[in-house]
Amino acid sequence: MAGFKTLFTDCDQDISALDRIFRENGVEYRLLACRTAADVIRECQGVEIILNQYAPLDAAVFAGLTGLRAVVRHGVGVNHIDLAAASRHGVKVCNVPDGSTDEVADHAMALLLALGRKIIPLNRKVREGGWSFRDAVPIFRLSACTAGVIGMGRIGSAFAVRARSFGMRIIAFDEIVRARGGAPDFVAMVGLDEVLRQSDFISIHCPQDGNLDLIGAAELAKMKKTAFIVNVARGGIVNEPALAQALADGVIAGAAADVALREPIPADSPLLRLDNFICTPHIAYYSVTSVDDLAAKMAEEALRFFRGQPLRCPVN
Repeated sequence: MAGFKTLFTDCDQDISALDRIFRENGVEYRLLACRTAADVIRECQGVEIILNQYAPLDAAVFAGLTGLRAVVRHGVGVNHIDLAAASRHGVKVCNVPDGSTDEVADHAMALLLALGRKIIPLNRKVREGGWSFRDAVPIFRLSACTAGVIGMGRIGSAFAVRARSFGMRIIAFDEIVRARGGAPDFVAMVGLDEVLRQSDFISIHCPQDGNLDLIGAAELAKMKKTAFIVNVARGGIVNEPALAQALADGVIAGAAADVALREPIPADSPLLRLDNFICTPHIAYYSVTSVDDLAAKMAEEALRFFRGQPLRCPVN
């Protein structure tokens, strides 16, 4: 393996597992701090494969890196990579879709529980001197509730298992899974309107591509006034201005998100002024275990490329 080289455009995570695997296999790499497509074009000349976390890989990147043959993405989402341009230039793009499935599903369930049991406002009330169940009214028994899942891939399916363990009825919207089958037998596959109208909690697990503004004012208006929505997928799937208005007007009871259309979420976002909105800083994927697993799987995918072996998770 000696003589193979790669560059990591950017990364803000612990990549010691990747470093160890590369050293054991004689692969040289360097971690860069690219922030723009121009940075990537300037810094990544002359390599066949690059590793990437956040730096945008647009059409200009694939046109400008003429020797590039493969990209390995640090994570699941590839919405910042121009896949069509990559394909035109003969570049394979791979991701790691299973590095943090449990963590993201756990985080979605944690947000659901925090909303449903009103953990954050009750904690605030106690700190203000309150100590009454009246501050929680109304709370509904989870086992009498319906959880709606939008997107039944790995993470959506894992979330459904967790919600079912609380005795919840599970319905889901995913046109691909609905057409080809494969959903767990305890999940009723339905249309989007049915998820919106029937669910007490909705958890979003679909990709951003093709789903921007999937949930807007009209969709939120179809939900129960007592319902909650959770988004740990990608920002923009739920239209943020529409969500802020719906929360302010009591159209739905509350919402939680680990993602935003612009990250970090702007300090002047009207969502941050609302007591019935919870936000975490795009950390649903994170645990010590998932970070190591993700770095190791990236390194292993790069090794497969160098060895001429079939790639595990190409996305184009």
